[in-house]
Amino acid sequence: MNRKAIAVYLSIAFSLAWILFCLPLFIKEAPSLHGIRALFWSLAMWTPGVAALVCNRFVLKQPIHSLNLHHLGKRKLLLYAWLIPPLLSSVTGILTWAFGLGQFDNQFSQIREAMQNTPGGASISPGLVVLFQILTSLTLAPLINTLFAIGEELGWRGFLLPQFLPLGQGKAIWLSGMIWGIWHAPAILQGLNYPSQPYFGVIFMIVFCVLFGTFLSWLYLSSHSPWLPALAHGSLNATAGISLLFLKNVNITYAGTIASLIGWLPLGLFVGWLYWSKRLPVQNNTSVEFNVSRETN
Repeated sequence: MNRKAIAVYLSIAFSLAWILFCLPLFIKEAPSLHGIRALFWSLAMWTPGVAALVCNRFVLKQPIHSLNLHHLGKRKLLLYAWLIPPLLSSVTGILTWAFGLGQFDNQFSQIREAMQNTPGGASISPGLVVLFQILTSLTLAPLINTLFAIGEELGWRGFLLPQFLPLGQGKAIWLSGMIWGIWHAPAILQGLNYPSQPYFGVIFMIVFCVLFGTFLSWLYLSSHSPWLPALAHGSLNATAGISLLFLKNVNITYAGTIASLIGWLPLGLFVGWLYWSKRLPVQNNTSVEFNVSRETN
């Protein structure tokens, strides 16, 4: 492992992101804090990519094409990246209802209430709004989100994961996932994903990132392209809470989304299937050279 490259990468990725994550705390008087927070946090998603580009050029002294941004991967893997997140989201919603952690809402009461408070919204059918959101979440939104997610995936899977591969695929996957989870800590402490348990939420996020990061790492190791995990990441962001359109009275810390504790069950089963079906560890992954320096510092 190139310890210097890893240290420089983590220093840049964490310092820039944590500044952006925390900046909204100092502008509480802004008229649209939610919008400002979304802006800063969206920018933070690109800090791992910036760190990867800097380390690749100035530490490893390798050309940009060594990060495999020119490589896409097999079509079959594109379908996995696009469709597995909404599938897991749907199963999570069913489990949330089955375990009594949310009530099925065929009247779309939350959407209906939001539309009532929107000028002209009372005349629009909540069912049409839900249908539009589902179609958008499954089609356009993953592609748009990929443009932000590639910043993270270029860093976590495109750069950091290969640097850990000398330890073995299993350790590389789990270690990069843990670091990815810790990276989210300032946002989690501000209520992201686990608003009812922000402190325990940091631990919850690490567990989730290890599980989902295993799927993303499998996509990268199978394709040698950061675009496939970026698409899966974008699809996750688009569809993670899609089941909440059909549920009410849900505490999202524990149920309703893939990142919730209930969401770990289908996600964990899918990761187990990757190992059981011998898709992990990935074999014969030498067709595209990984960006790994053999120098040990």
